[in-house]
Formats: sequence, C-alpha cells, structure tokens
Amino acid sequence: MGISAFNIVTVLIVSAVSWGLDRFSKLHILETLALRPGDAVEMIPGILTFVMTWNYGINFGILASDGGLLRMALSILAVIVSIVLFVWAARHPRDGIFAFAIGLIIGGALGNGYDRQLYGAVADFLNVTCCGINNPFAFNIADVTIFLGVAILLLRPSDEGTP
Repeated sequence: MGISAFNIVTVLIVSAVSWGLDRFSKLHILETLALRPGDAVEMIPGILTFVMTWNYGINFGILASDGGLLRMALSILAVIVSIVLFVWAARHPRDGIFAFAIGLIIGGALGNGYDRQLYGAVADFLNVTCCGINNPFAFNIADVTIFLGVAILLLRPSDEGTP
C-alpha cells in the first residue's frame, strides 16, 4: 500500500490546529485569567464553569502521582501513539474523515504530553454541568479533541474492502 500525501497533510494541519487551540486555551486560563488550582469562573451559568485543576495522572486523575517517572512515561506514550497513528494515516487510502480524526487525536495527545513536560501535570479547566447533575471533573480542549477523534473513528462507515 502506498503513502497518502493527502492524509499526511490533513493530519499535520488538523493536529497543529487542535494542539494550537489547546495551547491557546490553557495559556488563557493560566496567564490571562491567572486561575490557580481551585479557582472557578462561571462562564455560562448552570452549564460551563472554568475550574482550574492540575491532573497528575490520566483520565480523571487515575494513577495520579507527582512523580517524574509517570510523567515521563505518559509523555513518551503520547509521542509513540502519535507516531503510530501518523504512520497508520499515511499508509491508509485517501480518506479525509479518517485523517481528520487521526489529526484530532494526535493534536490532543501532544497537547497533554506538552503540558506534562512543561508543568509536570496536565492543566484541566472545563467543567460542564447540566440538568441538575453536579459534575466534579474538569477536562481540557486536548481531551475534547481526543474524544472527538476516537468517536469519529468509531462512528464512521467501515472501510472494509478498500484496496
């Protein structure tokens, strides 16, 4: 199977844009709003609050530790996963939806990996609450892009039978 230049360009652009949006949002929270852990700013009453937290683990603080070994391992894992996904996209037949989804995942993985190296933890700040349910968790734009990318991959039509 050949290399898809279209997929390569799409993945590079989408991952750069998603990484950039994540970076911009975190800089806005940390430097412009200067939120510190526990600080909260209600953006859309009853729905969206910026609540600054540092995540030293993986999803929702699982395996949380402020140890350098876990931080390094998670950062390396983000790079390895990004490389594997990039190669997969490059070798995949031309498919804009597939490449877009892979770009979202890579941008998010590298965004959170960058945080781990820069800050020692991932900056989480988005808290969505609705319908009387109090959500105790926060997340970030990188988490959103990873989730959307995986959802797109799972929900897109199968490419079985593609040469």
